Amino acid sequence: MISFILTLRRMLKAFFQLIKDKEFQVLLGLTAVILLSGTIFYSTVEGFTVVDALYFSVATLTTVGSATLEPVTDFGKIFTILYMITGIGVMLSLIVKVSLQMRNKKKQADLK
Repeated sequence: MISFILTLRRMLKAFFQLIKDKEFQVLLGLTAVILLSGTIFYSTVEGFTVVDALYFSVATLTTVGSATLEPVTDFGKIFTILYMITGIGVMLSLIVKVSLQMRNKKKQADLK
């Protein structure tokens, strides 16, 4: 548990340091728009609750998947295919950017 808390702290520090970076701001904005569009789509078309729709959107874009939720309409399945193709790259870029910032800060701390 302590390791999780320390890692979360490092991640949040990296996140807040990156807020000033224009590329990160664009990635964060795109990620928010993609997650919002997925949440709206799944809650309206597939009938998921807003929380379930957001959960499914995040699980899909992080490639974790969800064993309990899945689109049942053909339109929902087609949307999900396009959603994955466009969203996974953006989400991955955001995660990589935060990870690199965490690694760079750790290297700088180790050099001191």
